[in-house]
Amino acid sequence: MDWCHYRFRSRWNLPAPPAAVYDVLQRAEDYPHWWPQVREVIRTDDTTGTVRIRSVVPYDLVFTAREARRDPAAGILEIEMTGDLDGWARWTLTADGTGTLARYDQEVDVTKPLLRRLAVPGRPVFRANHTLMMRAGRRGLLAYLAARGQAV
Repeated sequence: MDWCHYRFRSRWNLPAPPAAVYDVLQRAEDYPHWWPQVREVIRTDDTTGTVRIRSVVPYDLVFTAREARRDPAAGILEIEMTGDLDGWARWTLTADGTGTLARYDQEVDVTKPLLRRLAVPGRPVFRANHTLMMRAGRRGLLAYLAARGQAV
């Protein structure tokens, strides 16, 4: 087992139509406005940017995110990541009644040296840290959609 390799999956039920959710999720530079752990997104061009995240555990992860797939009709947004995290992440949005089921899939290798050294004892903490980050992201997105009048 590679202790520095992670696969994550989260599912968010959101009371907004898929097009409204997609519209928010496709604007990565706005994530810091609604997702507390996404501290900074700096666009370098139309399809690439640098992202800095920090959750409960006191360390920053910085990576370059490059758009790999943008398909509004299929409800898919996917990025490739390089830096402290190497891998990919994907949003898949589907209609769920009057709302949206947003599925987040991520597969990454941690490359940050300190986190690699702490891979075995830290793994449960790192997984819990990710879970807390995703919960906060869902809450932030719900509030952001409601403030924009896009929740049903």
